[in-house]
Amino acid sequence: MSLLEVDGISVSFDGFRAINNLSFTIEEPELRAVIGPNGAGKTTFMDIVTGKTRPDTGKVLWGEDNLNLIGRSESAIARAGVGRKFQKPTVFEDQSVRENLAMAIKGDRNPFAVLFGRRDDAARLTEIATEIGLFGRLGRKAGELSHGQKQWLEIGMLLAQEPRLLLVDEPAAGMTPEERTQTTDLLKRLATRHAVVVVEHDMDFVRRLDCRVTVLHEGRVLAEGSVDHVTQNPEVIDVYLGR
Repeated sequence: MSLLEVDGISVSFDGFRAINNLSFTIEEPELRAVIGPNGAGKTTFMDIVTGKTRPDTGKVLWGEDNLNLIGRSESAIARAGVGRKFQKPTVFEDQSVRENLAMAIKGDRNPFAVLFGRRDDAARLTEIATEIGLFGRLGRKAGELSHGQKQWLEIGMLLAQEPRLLLVDEPAAGMTPEERTQTTDLLKRLATRHAVVVVEHDMDFVRRLDCRVTVLHEGRVLAEGSVDHVTQNPEVIDVYLGR
């Protein structure tokens, strides 16, 4: 089922066309990689979907009711089920892993619920911590984690919000080889239940994801298909892989 449809989106900044009649769809569940050279429009695409940037033309249709996300606030879009993880982890470093996840748990946020917690929240927290490989580190401060572990914690904080779509920006950057392998496995698992879009420069990491790839160039879709299909495309080789 199509969860997200980007339909004819265009946006310019000071005369520069950052997105040029961009259209494609994301299914649910699905794992999708979005690649392309610097300036291809990858970040702007995520900014538009999450409500940070409003396009000049086009629609972003969401869910079974084809709700148009254009013009809605970032918080409203997040509540609708769109989660975004930026390249640099943004966790509360002085708080424990448990406290970071607890603050992110979706549900009743009245002061008593946050202060005393709820039994179902505790079960959900344990489930998320296990999923992201940090159950054994729940009591540690987030600032003591490795770079890769902080990335997993932030993904866990997104999961706590119960998103249907996760937009993940360059998750492999700065990770050790072992962390990269674990991140690949995590994203693949999540994509069996969610729509997961990974924006990435590292082609080895993209190849290990073994998913459908969308190549952006000059704000439009240049090619789409399997990793082998897009990496053999002469235009992709010319504008991206050949550099």
